[in-house]
Amino acid sequence: MVVAICAEPPARSGSNNNKSKTSHSQVEQKDRVSVTVARDRAKTMHSIYSATLDMLHHRYFRRDKAVLPARAMEDVFAEIQLQSKVEAQWISVNMKAMSVDHEPKTDFEKRAAKEIAAGKTDYEVVEDGYYRRAIAIPLTSGCISCHGGMFKELSKTPKFAGLVINVPVIRDAGESKPDSK
Repeated sequence: MVVAICAEPPARSGSNNNKSKTSHSQVEQKDRVSVTVARDRAKTMHSIYSATLDMLHHRYFRRDKAVLPARAMEDVFAEIQLQSKVEAQWISVNMKAMSVDHEPKTDFEKRAAKEIAAGKTDYEVVEDGYYRRAIAIPLTSGCISCHGGMFKELSKTPKFAGLVINVPVIRDAGESKPDSK
């Protein structure tokens, strides 16, 4: 029996995850929220996405299946983005990225990956009209066996991916300047 596990999605007619990404300039003013609301939404969404990922791993992930839970979550991210204009994505932190799409690209993503690798559980900023938040996603032995290689000795250092949420914001009424953490 031959089994293939792919990190990239199978081609689907009528959908392209890269094209479904909302560019920052396409977000209308009516879709922006205050930083306070953005922070609350991002925390809630992180909880939802993290819980969904755990559920997918525990109930659906089997080595003989082709779709990995983190990959399946990208479909959830795309649907939520269409509905809310809130962007979500994975970033690699201290393991090999299984997709070039997961390499930290922006300054925020690179800073977030460094902070998470250094032991922070989350990292947030308000910049360029967005509340941005990243949280650490602990990688279990099943994740590590693929990301690190099947025959590599397991490291004693905890391994993480990152989940980044970007919420378009407007300034709060009493806010003079967006604050960064």
